[in-house]
Amino acid sequence: MAATDDSPVVLDRRDGPYGEVVLRRHGALLQIIANGCFLMDTSDGRSERLLIDRAYDALDGRPAPSVLVGGLGVGFSLAHASEDPRWGRIVVVERERAVIDWHRAGPLSALTSAALADPRTEIVEADLVRYVNETSDTFDALCLDIDNGPGWTVTEDNENLYSPAGLASCARVLRPGGVLAVWSAKPSPEFEGTLRNAGFRQVRTEEVPVARGVPDAVHLAVRPG
Repeated sequence: MAATDDSPVVLDRRDGPYGEVVLRRHGALLQIIANGCFLMDTSDGRSERLLIDRAYDALDGRPAPSVLVGGLGVGFSLAHASEDPRWGRIVVVERERAVIDWHRAGPLSALTSAALADPRTEIVEADLVRYVNETSDTFDALCLDIDNGPGWTVTEDNENLYSPAGLASCARVLRPGGVLAVWSAKPSPEFEGTLRNAGFRQVRTEEVPVARGVPDAVHLAVRPG
């Protein structure tokens, strides 16, 4: 039976090491679904852009700072970072090969083709939790958007990223005075406390109102140094 205008249409479905990931079109929107859990769509992007902007603002004008973006998603964060000439190196860590493919040669390429062609951009296919534990690289900013928030992770393993040990790994890849910015589908006072207990300073949360429900949030924290 043909889909009606109100029914989402599956454009691609992949089974990978982390489960099923789906790209759908729903009207004018593109949506990413992981293991049946809605992750994001192309409807807005304000909070994803804020994630990048507030991280830069907290760096106090250091020249050409490098940023590690955790999660490619629909590409709002990458595209916004690439549009800002003040950023230096832009590294995006994405564990789903399907998501990378959808940006390089699929429906999401309309959002990120310019960013992917930017010589500052590097896409790393890796699990972010493993990456921050193992990399010897360091960055001025770490912008995380791989889950719906610290208390609503896509897979159980991601919970480790928001634990004291995971935040210690995040701090390790940040240069002194570097900024950690974490996107969340709702504010989390508990996570603010975890950030402070992990040794981060200048911890704060900026809320982004949405049409319905609780606001999106960007949690910000600075590594001492």
